[in-house]
Amino acid sequence: MAVCFVTLFQWRLNSVLLLQESEILFRVKDQILSLISKLDEVGSFLGNPFFWTLHAREMAKSFLTLFEPELGKKGKEQVVSFIRKLDQVTGVSGDVERIWACYKTWVSEIRGTLREADDYIDEFITKVYVQTEQDQKESTAEFGSEIEIIKSRVSEIMNKRSKFDEETPLVSCMLSYINLTYDLKLSLLFYCAFRWVHRKTKGDLVRILVAAGLTQEKSGELMEDKAQENIERLVDLGMLEEEVSILNSLSVPSPYYELSLSVMKAEDFFISTANSDNIIPPTARHVSILEAANTITGMNSLPHSLFVSAKDGLSKVSSDCLRNVLHNAKLLRVLNLENTKLKNLPDEIGQLLNLKYLGVTHSRLNELPESISNLRNLQTLDISCSCYEFELSNGVLNLAQLRHLKMNRPMDDGEVRVPQGISRLRNLQTLEGIYAGGGIAEELGIMTQLRSLEVRRVSEDHADELYFSVMKLTRLQNLSLFVERERESYDSSSSLKYGNSILPCLESFSPPPLLQTLELEGRLIEMPLWLGSMENLTTLYMCYSHLSENPTTILQFLPNLKYLQMAEAYKGRRMEKEFFGAGGFPKLENLEISSHNLVEWTEIEEGALPCLKELSIYYCMELMVPPEGLQHVTTLQILNLWNVHEDLIQRLSPNGGPENYKIRHIPLVIYSGRMSHGFWGERPPRVTNL
Repeated sequence: MAVCFVTLFQWRLNSVLLLQESEILFRVKDQILSLISKLDEVGSFLGNPFFWTLHAREMAKSFLTLFEPELGKKGKEQVVSFIRKLDQVTGVSGDVERIWACYKTWVSEIRGTLREADDYIDEFITKVYVQTEQDQKESTAEFGSEIEIIKSRVSEIMNKRSKFDEETPLVSCMLSYINLTYDLKLSLLFYCAFRWVHRKTKGDLVRILVAAGLTQEKSGELMEDKAQENIERLVDLGMLEEEVSILNSLSVPSPYYELSLSVMKAEDFFISTANSDNIIPPTARHVSILEAANTITGMNSLPHSLFVSAKDGLSKVSSDCLRNVLHNAKLLRVLNLENTKLKNLPDEIGQLLNLKYLGVTHSRLNELPESISNLRNLQTLDISCSCYEFELSNGVLNLAQLRHLKMNRPMDDGEVRVPQGISRLRNLQTLEGIYAGGGIAEELGIMTQLRSLEVRRVSEDHADELYFSVMKLTRLQNLSLFVERERESYDSSSSLKYGNSILPCLESFSPPPLLQTLELEGRLIEMPLWLGSMENLTTLYMCYSHLSENPTTILQFLPNLKYLQMAEAYKGRRMEKEFFGAGGFPKLENLEISSHNLVEWTEIEEGALPCLKELSIYYCMELMVPPEGLQHVTTLQILNLWNVHEDLIQRLSPNGGPENYKIRHIPLVIYSGRMSHGFWGERPPRVTNL
């Protein structure tokens, strides 16, 4: 095979180096080692299992052609079946013949070049042994030049490999995909297979992968950490991409998405359909029904995972069908119903004794059925965006294996009341959307295994107890605190949301040491000094703080902060260079600012924001001039302008706007909002009017 030919030639070069003993090749040692290194690159490409599989397929085809008469019917069927299995492994279907032809041409060039080089080495060695010392020096110099020429030719052929990859873009993806471990492959396929109406986050994918059994818990290690590690590995490989604009969201770049779809089709292991009337094969173990409307197809299969999403909710017919589906799906481990607007879950849900993940999001549920208490293996219960009057029943306290409980209501403060005794759930890692009054605040202090906590409707009557409990949660990584709104003063049309609602008692709070994400929503009397000590903090939301002082005085020195949202955090009318000084925010990648009060942003000091990728300016309706120094933030990739003053847009216009020089280096500028006309031109910058 080709890889063997390359390896043999490398051995030959190494043997030539032994001639150093007579110092004949001392002057060309570096050139020879450089060529050996280049051939390592060739061998790595040729030695990939993908090409071994293609070679095996070609051999099988040749064997079938040569020995078809002797094989008989059964033997022929076996060989044909083997070829089909190899096609499924490569996942290229109809492209396989073209890819193999390109591959053979490419290998032929490599082989021809190395044969010529091998002949030249033979001639050199034969000649050099009978030469005088002076002639040896001249011949060695010529040999060094020839080695450089060979290396250049090999490099040119490797560059043709890049063109070959462009002609068949799935090839490089397949090379990477084939080398993935089994759990990484399935992690990628899960994310590709299940497209949702509402974007899923890394945390959502982690919880699904754990429930689906794609991670194994080891002593001293959480399954969630292993799933997170797998996701990070896929991100590092470029198979998943982190969305800059949507925090913690992921996307699958093309052509990995197309490759994954072809693998799913070939294996018949997943099925993803936009038409719920499609027939779902009995072999499907992971099923996704997109845009379900009139019916949910009855399944002959025994799925382990079922995802149903609807554009505008399910009809009554679909709800009845869901009851039948659940009655037959005894092996179900993952059930995610999104945007179905279901008013109730059928009692049959309690028969799914293997269920580990239950998501019923964007629904109209106001309660869960009593049978929910039967789900003794349930790990995740996600009932986000449920009905206005939703409350959690005592039945949830029987879910001893529950690890993640996510809740909120789409009105008022969005809190959900949980029953007393919630601390009995000793495996709980995520608890979101709760109201901490009525003794719940004290219970939280016992739940030391918590890693993510979101508390809504925080008020003075339980704030001290809440903060005291939170300070005991030494494993906590994410914390969100939402103040209780004062109903009599709240005006939904006012820019001063939570205008008189103060997050109480924060001066007595001290954050847990591992905290990475912090969300504070509500007025602050002053900037908490303890924020400056949060060395592990990567994400900070400050919403409706309405501070009189400059919040960045403390924030810009946080060493690991990557994402900062200041939504009505500062009520001043002017931001000067002290807000973003030289060297400030050393790792910040995403900055969002919104303020109805902001009139002037004078300057960003050169050297500030050295890693910033995205800047978003929202609802700054009085801001008319962008800051000087924005042109020095050369790392910026995206500028979002949402509902800003029309004068600001005019000044930034690529068609003669006097401030356009400040954003000319930014690849993507997005404007969205009320405006009488648009006038953005062609690149640079590339602009999208939404």
